[in-house]
Amino acid sequence: MNKRHKKGRSQSTRPPKLTKPSWLTFKADEVEELVASLYRKGYPPSMIGLLLRDTYGIPSVRAVTSKKLLKILEERGLKPEIPEDLANLIRRAARVRRHLEEHPKDYHSKRGLQLIESKIHRLAEYYKRVGVLPSDWEYKPERLSIFT
Repeated sequence: MNKRHKKGRSQSTRPPKLTKPSWLTFKADEVEELVASLYRKGYPPSMIGLLLRDTYGIPSVRAVTSKKLLKILEERGLKPEIPEDLANLIRRAARVRRHLEEHPKDYHSKRGLQLIESKIHRLAEYYKRVGVLPSDWEYKPERLSIFT
């Protein structure tokens, strides 16, 4: 195995100060409205940040509003019930399960499903511990139809 290549961040760093750029014309309440309207259109929080950056020229929601994007959604009652990273892992597991129904002897995919579900369980335990998920929440593969 080649040990020379480092994994991790790609050397792009955020500015050290979290201040609103002088050239930005959007006000904090306008940005909050944009965030809420994009979420209502069906965009996940990570995509909202990218859209604001690329389409509207807003480099950081937090620099403009002094609130994180999820905090804005939470204040408006729009916060997703399951965090986005956990929902994405559950969707991946559902796709692999559907694949395994058609190809039951695909042992590589079975192993991949085990790894994905391990990540789901670890992440769910973390979110329960910090209070993002309720303590009685558990991952049940049979109710994956909501994520497909």
